[in-house]
Amino acid sequence: MPYAATRTLPQQHTRITATNGKAAPACPGHAGVLPEEAAPHHEHALAAGQCCSAIVHRIAAPADEVWALVRRFDQPQAYKSFVKSCRLVDGDGATVGSVRELVVVSGLPADNSRERLEILDDERRVISFRILGGEHRLANYRSVTTVHEAAAPPPDGGPLTVVAESYVVDVPSGNTAEETCIFINTIIQANLQNLARKVLR
Repeated sequence: MPYAATRTLPQQHTRITATNGKAAPACPGHAGVLPEEAAPHHEHALAAGQCCSAIVHRIAAPADEVWALVRRFDQPQAYKSFVKSCRLVDGDGATVGSVRELVVVSGLPADNSRERLEILDDERRVISFRILGGEHRLANYRSVTTVHEAAAPPPDGGPLTVVAESYVVDVPSGNTAEETCIFINTIIQANLQNLARKVLR
């Protein structure tokens, strides 16, 4: 999805594990891609046969406005365009342990997903969820998203927010790690571009 604003182009980093039965090293904060203050939240321990990736998106808007959308575990469809609907089946959506069931739009190799809220930290602007099940192929998927004010403001003096999203997931049987990361990264990039559109409206 093209987006005109020059400060919203994503950066990404992918790490792929070996499949020799041994656990691969941790992916330590996706060094060089994530902002320094965000990196500790995005450290993933990788098992054999898993891959991880991180994508960074910059939005010319205040961090609080961006976080107001990102934090809504109960309403991911507010900016995630591939989510058709969301229903809470446990918790209130603002408490760790809350569980949601998503229905995915047609055209994707998935029908629904059941997900658990792992972290919701309004002070640090961190949200994380884990996929518990559903009709899809993303086993052992865990995602972390952080929202930060940019360390260096843009030349025009306006607000600039950095959104970073990372994940770790099993590589499905019949797919390569590269294929898995390309597929998931494409969805995340589309979501973050749509988030920028929603906030900058």
